[in-house]
Amino acid sequence: MAVITTTRRTERFRPTTRPTCKYWQAGRCNRNPCQFSHSLPTSPSNVYYNANTTYKHSKKPDSSVEKMASSSAKKAINCAPKDFKKPENCALKAVECRPEAEAISVEKPSKCEGKCEEKAVLIEKTADVEDVATAAKASVDKSRSICKSWMTDNCVDGDLCQNLHSWFYGDGFSTLAKLHEHNKAITGIALPAGSNKLISGSTDGTVRAWDCNTGRCVNMIHLNSPVTSLISEGPWIFAGVKNAVKAWNIQTGADVTLDGPKGQVLSLNVGNDILLAGAEDGVIYAWRCSFETPFKLVATLSGHSKPVVCLAIGCHKMLYSGSMDHSIKVWDLDTFQCTMTLNGHTDVVTSLICWDNYLLSGSSDCTVNVWVCTEEGTLEVAYTHTHQIAVLGLYGMTDVEAKPILFCSCKDNSVRMYELPTFLERGRLFTRQEVRSFQIGPGGLFFTGDETGLLNVWKWLEE
Repeated sequence: MAVITTTRRTERFRPTTRPTCKYWQAGRCNRNPCQFSHSLPTSPSNVYYNANTTYKHSKKPDSSVEKMASSSAKKAINCAPKDFKKPENCALKAVECRPEAEAISVEKPSKCEGKCEEKAVLIEKTADVEDVATAAKASVDKSRSICKSWMTDNCVDGDLCQNLHSWFYGDGFSTLAKLHEHNKAITGIALPAGSNKLISGSTDGTVRAWDCNTGRCVNMIHLNSPVTSLISEGPWIFAGVKNAVKAWNIQTGADVTLDGPKGQVLSLNVGNDILLAGAEDGVIYAWRCSFETPFKLVATLSGHSKPVVCLAIGCHKMLYSGSMDHSIKVWDLDTFQCTMTLNGHTDVVTSLICWDNYLLSGSSDCTVNVWVCTEEGTLEVAYTHTHQIAVLGLYGMTDVEAKPILFCSCKDNSVRMYELPTFLERGRLFTRQEVRSFQIGPGGLFFTGDETGLLNVWKWLEE
């Protein structure tokens, strides 16, 4: 008797490859082993082809989506005001309140602020399916956080770990060196003019000089007091300590102590031939200096009710100060009078920088505010970028393509990199503890210092 064997229809058409694990794609799969695939398919089922254009959607996009896809492969949803334009000079040095700025009409964005990053749909034109897979993997990587066990050299998962095993992600830059001689937070980094030395100050009470060619520490000064701020202007180096500002001239060897401040000097800046120091008592101290004759205390700017944390110099001899009293004050450096007070934050104003026609302020209230001049000559918030964590510092520079990049140091031990004016995230740096200092160097170099005392040297890569 013949035996007839049959094959079930479902078995004949059973897929030969396992579906991709959706929890792995979100960086949250904790199954080992997992019955689903932990890799991206070579031909995703959610890709729709139309006229040789690939869209990452499960259904055919409408005409409005097609227009978005044809405009830019990586253009962020426009939450910033329409006139928040890319500047010609993005050295982030001056807020211009000149008359032509009055013609700027700024539209406030709709209430998408922090949600834009979460809900933004990446719509990209790609030449083939592999580009879609690469873009999808990049979005997966961005959703992951750095592995805490890896940071302490204790991760046992190796390549199977669902978190990042890297100090940064993003394209166009890399780390060159790690200089670790300080044993406490680095609070200031400077590159004095006419010198091949990098200077760093720390709360461990020392100022160190590093040889830029070898990366070795070649000199160290003990101040017997925590250094809470450090800058350079010409051949001079200024360090903020308790009840004083220390100054050194690297050319003449002059060593000066500027007395007057009460408490720790938390911020320093130089503008209009005036050295400015924000102190713990809420007062800003101003010394007139030609950098050849002795420094002379010419004014004390009182107005803040709590310590002055940050200072920024704008055009038209304007000084901006941020404080623990949650306010920003604007000062005229000719008269040393406060011309206005800005109340756009609900917590400590931790950082201020000036960029073209705009003032940018970071705060512990988890926001970055973009301020613009109004027709009445005042400043108002034109755009607010919201984070999930407190903002510690803002720093700006340009990449190798002269695009303005905003570095935003946050309390989760990361530094986010945003392209301006879109606030599109370009990459992210990770550290063992919070980054408290930043400095721009020549040739695409930049430096970061964190609370462990580690000074990192980074570089933008040429294409």
